[in-house]
Amino acid sequence: MCGIIGVTGRQDALRVLLEGLSRLEYRGYDSAGIVLQQAGGSGDLRVVKRAGKLGQLLRTVEGQPLPGRTGLGHTRWATHGAPSDRNAHPHTDPAGKVAVVHNGIIENYQSLRASLGERTFLSDTDTEVVAHLVADAYERHRAVSGQGDLLTAVLDVVARLDGAYSLCFIHADEPDVLVVAREESPLIVAQADGVGYCASDIPALIDHTQRVAALHDGQVARITPDRIDVFDHAGRPAQPHAYDITWDIAAAEKLGYRHFMLKEIHEQPQAVADTLLNRQREGEIVLDELRVDLDEFARLDKIFIVACGTSLHAGMLAKLAIEHWAGIPVEVEVASEFRYRDPILSEHTLVVAISQSGETIDTLAAVGHARDQRAKVAAITNVVGSSLARQADAVLYTHAGPEIGVAATKTFVTQIVGVELIALYLAQIRRALWPD
Repeated sequence: MCGIIGVTGRQDALRVLLEGLSRLEYRGYDSAGIVLQQAGGSGDLRVVKRAGKLGQLLRTVEGQPLPGRTGLGHTRWATHGAPSDRNAHPHTDPAGKVAVVHNGIIENYQSLRASLGERTFLSDTDTEVVAHLVADAYERHRAVSGQGDLLTAVLDVVARLDGAYSLCFIHADEPDVLVVAREESPLIVAQADGVGYCASDIPALIDHTQRVAALHDGQVARITPDRIDVFDHAGRPAQPHAYDITWDIAAAEKLGYRHFMLKEIHEQPQAVADTLLNRQREGEIVLDELRVDLDEFARLDKIFIVACGTSLHAGMLAKLAIEHWAGIPVEVEVASEFRYRDPILSEHTLVVAISQSGETIDTLAAVGHARDQRAKVAAITNVVGSSLARQADAVLYTHAGPEIGVAATKTFVTQIVGVELIALYLAQIRRALWPD
């Protein structure tokens, strides 16, 4: 549930970072921090981080001279290391040249830390190890070519990482440059009006642009105020998934309600109406995206539903609807357990994956396993262009708009609508309810 915001090319970078972090508070966190590349060519990075709520960080930076055009911000939910000032992000190398913020987990960080030998670490986190590795790679390239390169250093290091991560770096010796990397953890990038951005979620950027690009797994990007260049892990040019944000800043504000949960409860009727809008054409139910022949859906003999949390509860309702209307046996699985229990899948199996964000790591892993076993995948998600939507053979978008409140309200209701529509769609294909 951590949050990331990065910016390069803004004279008011500190304000952009703090406002971006405030828009990511809904994700939950126990510490917050920022790093700024100091203006004037001093080559210094200024890091400020505090345990506790964002207000603690705001009080710390208030009145401090923190100029700079480039920086990173982060809200952390503790994994490795207790919530504390020292474990809060950003983290740096011993020389203070490289700064990194990180969402996710580096699974092999202990072996990587051991490979660094005897040196001082200032935190208990897996993330700090990455800062050390990138700094070392940077200096190796400087020794060979006479000049370090942050992109090359990051490419060297991510090839050694196991786990799920979105990583964002700055280097004191490379003004106005962000380098970011993604593996199974959401990360979007954007460029607008001579400014480059990165973030873990759309609300952090909604003030600044309506056009963003989601990095695919295994992609690394170099962001400057003027351009964004994306590469795969081998350093070859690659393309992210670019799309337009379909909602505006008003959707991410409380608009007079006491809290976001109350606002989103009141938004449920409109969300349901939007999910149902244009679902029938010439008397038949249609999906938003379909990349498989209908005959393949007609031959299905088994369905698995995979999801986590609230989405799993929607999946339980889906089982009742699909078995009743379409006459296909259904099993409902916790996504995190699906691939470990060796389910029997074939080309005649459909896996229905449900995720509000379309970025739930366990659900994406379950989908990856299903595709490896030649199963078809249908996605029910709220986010157009999400990782789940891109991996699926068929997609139904719930069109609930942004969910800021932590407790699911309108997104759960629209997921129920979505699973009922999927059930009716399958019944339609199999002619279980529709006459020939």
